[in-house]
Amino acid sequence: MDKQRQHDVLSAVGPRLRQLRRRRSLTLADLAEQTGINESTLSRLESGSRKPTLELLLPLAELYDVPLDQLVGAPRTGDPRIHLRPVNRNGMTYIPLSHPGGVQAHKLLISPKPEREPDLRTHEGFEWLYVLAGRLRLILGDQLLVLKAGEAAEFDTHVPHWLGPDDDQTVELLVLFGHQGERAHLKARTT
Repeated sequence: MDKQRQHDVLSAVGPRLRQLRRRRSLTLADLAEQTGINESTLSRLESGSRKPTLELLLPLAELYDVPLDQLVGAPRTGDPRIHLRPVNRNGMTYIPLSHPGGVQAHKLLISPKPEREPDLRTHEGFEWLYVLAGRLRLILGDQLLVLKAGEAAEFDTHVPHWLGPDDDQTVELLVLFGHQGERAHLKARTT
């Protein structure tokens, strides 16, 4: 790698780190507590006044759950495969089908939970989904929709929404959303 390219790669690390931290709604103090890295060091790293080192980047990559090469913006090596790391949350399994950045593709498995009450949420962006198997109950504002395999929906995620199985079977979806969809959902405010 030539000197200019190396400089460009290293200078992009700080803004990338800041974006990852903000996307997860963490403060520098939160990050310092979770990684053991001094808050001042983290601030200088994000501003670009401190060069990133492996010693600093490894705990951050682990905390953000991203590969180190993605954290530094390393060029791809030619292997197009995506290394799937499912995330389980509230009876849902998210399986990433794309690299972070831009539109995100996930396979989503939602298991039936009789005690699960619809909890409408909102977040930035738009969401597109396609039902692969099962029956999906989609509550969108005051609408209740049931989608079966082969049906798709697209909606503004500022509208309070909830997804779940319509029966006692797991529902499988293909879901596309932007960066905003990766953030924790916010509870919908009632007026």
